[in-house]
Amino acid sequence: MLPKRRRVRAGSPHSAAASSAPPAARFPSVAIYLAEPRMGRSRRAFLTRLARSKGFRVLDAYSSEVTHVVMEQTSAQEAICWRKNMDALLSSCPQPALLDISWFTESMAAGQPVPEEGRHRLEVAEPRKEPLCSVTMPAYACQRPTPLTHHNTILSEALETLAEAAGFEGNEGRLLAFSRAASLLKSLSCPVTSLSQLQGLPHFGEHSSRVVQELLERGTCEEVEQVRCSERYQTMKLFTQVFGVGVKTADRWYQEGLRTLDELREQPQRLTQQQKAGLQYYQDLSTPVGRAEAEALQRLVEAAVRQTLPEATVTLTGGFRRGKLQGHDVDFLITHPEEGQEVGLLPRVMSYLQSQNYTMDAFERSFCILCLPQPPRAALEEPLHPCPTQKAVRVDLVVTPNSQFPFALLGWTGSQLFERELRRFSRREKGLWLNSHGLFDPGRKTFFHATSEEDIFRFLGLKYIPPEQRNA
Repeated sequence: MLPKRRRVRAGSPHSAAASSAPPAARFPSVAIYLAEPRMGRSRRAFLTRLARSKGFRVLDAYSSEVTHVVMEQTSAQEAICWRKNMDALLSSCPQPALLDISWFTESMAAGQPVPEEGRHRLEVAEPRKEPLCSVTMPAYACQRPTPLTHHNTILSEALETLAEAAGFEGNEGRLLAFSRAASLLKSLSCPVTSLSQLQGLPHFGEHSSRVVQELLERGTCEEVEQVRCSERYQTMKLFTQVFGVGVKTADRWYQEGLRTLDELREQPQRLTQQQKAGLQYYQDLSTPVGRAEAEALQRLVEAAVRQTLPEATVTLTGGFRRGKLQGHDVDFLITHPEEGQEVGLLPRVMSYLQSQNYTMDAFERSFCILCLPQPPRAALEEPLHPCPTQKAVRVDLVVTPNSQFPFALLGWTGSQLFERELRRFSRREKGLWLNSHGLFDPGRKTFFHATSEEDIFRFLGLKYIPPEQRNA
């Protein structure tokens, strides 16, 4: 037991202050900022506590006060590009030292800032005329984060136009080549201003490079503009936007001389039930759905699900889960915590929606068009009583067993190319089969059990990429 004079009553103001107040900064001229992207949030928090406990000043936000930026597993070119992007957010900012994590760990061990040696510095030996966004880039889109907004929109959209045109022609190879090149541009951390910045990066062949070069030099690409203005591209794009119409059907109609939606409406005998509904509600279905409308639809579907199976859950997936503010369809994933309870749920949900005059047309059990009361506020307040003014929305309802939910959630979040690359990586690099139902090892003939998306990434040896970074 401690002597009386050394005791401090528990809960006294002095003891609370002593235990919670961080030590005073011993090195006021050093202000450290730990860059998070490669470091990770939890590790950054741990290193921050460690440094502050030793008297170092660590800033939570990047500002003009920062004197030392510490990065982990980052190349010199990536570090310089990162600092350039960050400095652009500040009106004036001195150039802080860009340092590898080794400087930080040695300083922690020494209890004071160690001298900055060449091996610590993240700087190129000689300035380059063209700043590189990255020295290396993973080959698979599932290995790199891709934000919703990026620095190379004009370039990526041009390549995506060529990819779409290739898809209309049934050329899978060209479609994938242009799509992967566009995806890579989206994941770069800085704008491309010269073709030399793309040298050595994967998926940038001669054709994609030529398109980018022309865009950088002239601001436009003749090939891309010719495609966009061509009758075939415009007609194929128009037809494939009709609900229930795929590329093969659109191509057949084009070969038969059809060019407009009115021409299709004049020949109802050649249309399926889906296509008739797609034409009937074409104006609504071609109008983007906002996030507020998606959330109103979620309330509507949840109300229908509760009527048939109260403990079932409804999760909004697709582009809205990736952070999009609008889209052309809304995807929902439905499950129940008790395996097997979800069996037969979807027909009952659809039947209930039809009885409430919400479903206009339903196809293949899970793909449907729903009437959303307008404005969305009315749907939120009275989800079971349609308003006179309605909007048709494409909705996908998918029911999954609870054991498959993580795989379905991953598969239905997208983007399409991200999912395709994830399956390709699983098959080629790990010898595993991945789909929206599970992850299978064909050698051992066993399925992996996952309770979250993070588990699936870990099984594949991949760093977890959150939904908002899967916009490949």
